[in-house]
Amino acid sequence: MSGVGAARRVRVVGMGMGPQHLTPEAVAALRSVDVVLAFEKSTHDPLLAARRAICTAYGLPLVVVEDARRDRREGLDEQGYAAAVTAWHEERAARWERALREHPGDVALLVWGDPGFYDSTLRLLDRLTRRLPLDVDVVPGVSSLSLLAARHRIVLHDVARPLHVTTGRRLPEALAQGQRNVAVMLNRRIELDGLGLEDWSIWWAANLGAAGEQAVAGRVGDVLPAIGAARERAAAVDGWVMDVYLVRAPDPVREEGA
Repeated sequence: MSGVGAARRVRVVGMGMGPQHLTPEAVAALRSVDVVLAFEKSTHDPLLAARRAICTAYGLPLVVVEDARRDRREGLDEQGYAAAVTAWHEERAARWERALREHPGDVALLVWGDPGFYDSTLRLLDRLTRRLPLDVDVVPGVSSLSLLAARHRIVLHDVARPLHVTTGRRLPEALAQGQRNVAVMLNRRIELDGLGLEDWSIWWAANLGAAGEQAVAGRVGDVLPAIGAARERAAAVDGWVMDVYLVRAPDPVREEGA
């Protein structure tokens, strides 16, 4: 436990897609803390339920903090989107600060997937260090990209070729840059129509590690209806959909040799 006046120890622990993905290092980190903090995004938050199950398994108290609301209006330009995220992060950091002041001891934050992939936890803690002395360390977790590759039994890149990782919102930008092997995360919906990807290959999965896990692979022009149906099945089982996919352009060298 942190001493009086000392920097608060905060352990950012990657939890993969759920309790079954906790590494021995993650378990050791959890056993070293006094309390776990977690945001509650809604009255029915299945990701919070997974965190609660972990805390129950390791005998840790869970402090639930109501999440701040973010401006998610459609059509925000780049400047408006950045401003909305900044305001959201500032309010989230303020709520964490209040929770930390109210609950002494060493703290763990359980991060879905891996803290290094499209997660705001470390950025929020950077904001908090301006207000509170913190001693932060990070335990990596199993990422959705790793699970995507495992489920489809693929390597995420061809030999000596790059992998570009982006969001669904910025996929058109990546394609315009000439990217031909793109992993896409943070998808609220699948929007591939009109992007000229009909002949590309796709490896898609949703709710990896959950009861409603789904996976589809094939030619984009052939499997989009199957992906839509799989998303509905995942939502029916779990009540939510969190998906990730890889799209890859046809290899012109292989096509010429066919």
